[in-house]
Amino acid sequence: MERWDRIKSTVLDVVGNTPMVWLQRIGTDGGARIAIKLESLNPGGSIKDRIALSLIQDATKSGRLLPGGTIVEATAGNTGAALAMAAAVLGYRSMFVVPDKMSAEKVALLRAYGSDVKIVADKPRSDPDNYQHIARKLAESIPGGCYMGQFERDANPEAHFLSTGPEIWRDTGGELAAVVAGAGTGGTITGIARYLKAQNPTIQVVGADPEGSILSGGSYRPFKIEGMGEDYVPATLDMDLVDRWIAVSDDDAFAMARRMAREEGLLVGGSTGAMVVVAQTIARELSATQLVVAVAPDTGRNYLNTIFSETDYEG
Repeated sequence: MERWDRIKSTVLDVVGNTPMVWLQRIGTDGGARIAIKLESLNPGGSIKDRIALSLIQDATKSGRLLPGGTIVEATAGNTGAALAMAAAVLGYRSMFVVPDKMSAEKVALLRAYGSDVKIVADKPRSDPDNYQHIARKLAESIPGGCYMGQFERDANPEAHFLSTGPEIWRDTGGELAAVVAGAGTGGTITGIARYLKAQNPTIQVVGADPEGSILSGGSYRPFKIEGMGEDYVPATLDMDLVDRWIAVSDDDAFAMARRMAREEGLLVGGSTGAMVVVAQTIARELSATQLVVAVAPDTGRNYLNTIFSETDYEG
């Protein structure tokens, strides 16, 4: 009925079109202004909501996922939550394999959606017990199981090419000098970069990366920032589209996340803290009339017992 035409059919219909806000107190003296895109305002609480339906549609179109089947994925938590939310709406079962460095809040969130969760040791991809390999084996062993493949499927960057990138271009009027994003699967930065560079090749695409990740150079070593950084280059990451990588320490990323809450009223995760640290570096190199956009992937509510725990981290 027309009088109710603004009511959405399901929660999946309100994914995307997240707002951007200026940083007011955290910025640079005399450098470019910084705005962040608040992906925590997606219904599932993160930017990964954008790829969930895309991955499911890709799997059903290819015949890999059948009605009543089980969605299986290796996840740092946010993609799992997005897929679990979508599975609940669409009538699929879901099962997720997560490395043991993931926050307890993320694991609880997956289970709240009715998902099965398997927690495994955080091992490099070269190890047969890496969480991605375990998830694939689980999918093969479960009747009707389908490994979603966020680290390999083109549906991941395509979702950001069709939504996140165009939203940034629209909301800035195309007047941005640089965009900062991270890479876990690489889908976010690849999709955004592919769209923005098609509009204006001079836009600088900067990858924020944890110290210890190989994406910004150097040898792999463990790090605490969740959802970004890798010990290999995922198939969904197009390195040629990234103009520059800047590594950020766990301590600096977490300290910035706490500053964001206390000085800007924005409760964000450690990956966002890393994005803002990098955005500051880029902004200092630009003029006061220019704009840097940083992607804020998720909410700090996922990290209350880690990043925001005074017991574990002073600040």
